[in-house]
Amino acid sequence: MVALSYQAMPGTQLDAYLATCVSTAYDAGRLTLGYYSANVAADYKPDDSPVTRADRAAEELIRSRLEAAYPDHGIVGEETGTTREGAPLRWFIDPIDGTKSFMRGVPLYAVLLGLEAEGEVVAGAAYFPALDELVYAAKGRGAFLNGRPVRVRETPSLSRAFVAFTDAGSFERHGRKAAWERVQAATYHRVGWSDAYGHALVATGRLELMLDPVLNAYDASPFGVILPEAGGYFGDWRGNPGIHAGEGLSTTARLLPEVLELIARGE
Repeated sequence: MVALSYQAMPGTQLDAYLATCVSTAYDAGRLTLGYYSANVAADYKPDDSPVTRADRAAEELIRSRLEAAYPDHGIVGEETGTTREGAPLRWFIDPIDGTKSFMRGVPLYAVLLGLEAEGEVVAGAAYFPALDELVYAAKGRGAFLNGRPVRVRETPSLSRAFVAFTDAGSFERHGRKAAWERVQAATYHRVGWSDAYGHALVATGRLELMLDPVLNAYDASPFGVILPEAGGYFGDWRGNPGIHAGEGLSTTARLLPEVLELIARGE
C-alpha cells in the first residue's frame, strides 16, 4: 500500500486542500480496484469515449467528499458536469483517466483531482491505483511521489529524451501530424499507453516529454501544479502554462525551448 506520508502544516488552508486531494484521490482509486479487470463492461458516450461503473462510482465518492467539506466550492467533473460554475475555488475531477486502459486491464490509469483558485491550479493529486503510485503537489510546497520529493530529469538535449503519447492517430486527427513527426525524429525513444501516466513520468524524472493534442481541463488539472513544482512545464503547445488550452504538453524547463521550436517549425 502506498505510504500516505503527507503531513498538513497546522493553520494553513493550502495544506488542508492538498490533504483533501491526496486522501480523496487515494480512496477513490482504491474503490476502482474493485471493478478493475480485463473484462469490465463499458458504455459509450456521444464522443465515443467509454465510461464504466467504476468511473461513475469514483466520481460519486469524490463529489460527496468535496460537497461535505467545501459546500461553497465549484466542482467540474467528467461524468456529472459542473456545479457552482462561477465559484472562485473550483475542483476538477477525472475519476478514471485512461478508461480505455482500465477496461482492458492495463494498469496505467489514474484518478485525477485538482483545485483551481482564481484560474490557477494550486493543489493536485494523481493516483495510479493498479501501480500504487501517488503523485501530488501544492503551490510552493514541492512535488512528491509516495511521500518522496521528485524533480524533472535534467537531460540536456532531445536527442537523448524519451517522449510519451497516448494515441498515435490522435495527432493527425487534431492537425498535429507534422509537429508530432518532427518530435519523433528529434527524440531518442517513443512510448505509448500513457494518458495521465506520461505527464506523471515527466514530473518524476522518468521521461522528458509527454504530448497530448487534445486534453480537457479535468484531464490536466493536477499537472498544472505538479509539473511546475517538480521544476518542469505543463501547458499548451505554444509555451503558455495552464490547463484550459484543450491540449497538453509536459516537459522540462531545459528542453522547453527546443520542443516549442520543433512544434512551431512549419506553422
